[in-house]
Amino acid sequence: MAANPAKFIREVRQEVGKVTWPTRKETLVSTAMVFTLAFIAALFFMLVDGVMQWGIRLILGLGN
Repeated sequence: MAANPAKFIREVRQEVGKVTWPTRKETLVSTAMVFTLAFIAALFFMLVDGVMQWGIRLILGLGN
């Protein structure tokens, strides 16, 4: 199968023309949501880790 570089470039340009790029506002909102949810997840896992640590120390008798 022979490749035609000019045809390939035309097809790539057609496909890129179909792409809908996000607006600046959409990008900022999405970025803020990612940071917010990452922060919430970090808090959740920190809480779960603390509870598990407390439970294990209680079971093994390593607490004060």
